Amino acid sequence: MQSIDAALAAINALKPNEKLVYSQIAKKYGVDPGTLSRRHRGISRSRQAAAQNQQAVHPQHEAELIDYIDRLTKRGLAPTRSIIRNIASQLAQKQLGYHWVDRFVHRNSHLVILKRTTPIDRSRRRADSEKKYQLYFELLRQK
Repeated sequence: MQSIDAALAAINALKPNEKLVYSQIAKKYGVDPGTLSRRHRGISRSRQAAAQNQQAVHPQHEAELIDYIDRLTKRGLAPTRSIIRNIASQLAQKQLGYHWVDRFVHRNSHLVILKRTTPIDRSRRRADSEKKYQLYFELLRQK
């Protein structure tokens, strides 16, 4: 528990007839009296609480997106950044910025691992044809 939360708990624990002196409680818990007063009166809130309301995608939708990414990854189809951004844009019902995926991965770095896709080089692309596969399996059948 942070010291500001402990100070707020102490204020809420005061009895109705006890005098509320922000400076004394703030000094006891090592917080700024102005911050304690504003937080107690509901004028301000923690940065974490403020940031949750400013997220483009609701945290529940982010959890669903993480589950979807995990399912794709387990099937061997790791999604690209653009796929993740498109899915999240549909969940948020608005177009998300280019760097939204970077912030999403940073917030959920313990859950999401993206794999970079590398393009197939020219020689592999030429070798990857149905005709060549048929010839290969015919050769195997002959042995």
